[in-house]
Amino acid sequence: MSFWQRVGVTVIVVLVASFIVGQLWQAAFTARLPSYLAGVVGGLAAVPVWEFLKRVSIKSKAS
Repeated sequence: MSFWQRVGVTVIVVLVASFIVGQLWQAAFTARLPSYLAGVVGGLAAVPVWEFLKRVSIKSKAS
């Protein structure tokens, strides 16, 4: 995977993780998720995804 593909996938995962945790927080506490907690959630989601994508190699089907 190229660098920009990894960046794109990681950004999408960060946004989805932050959104899901924000919705769960809203349902549990009937208040908005503080922005610093959303940042922590996004950062914690980004690190393992980035490391996983660095190790995965997607082979193209060039014949």
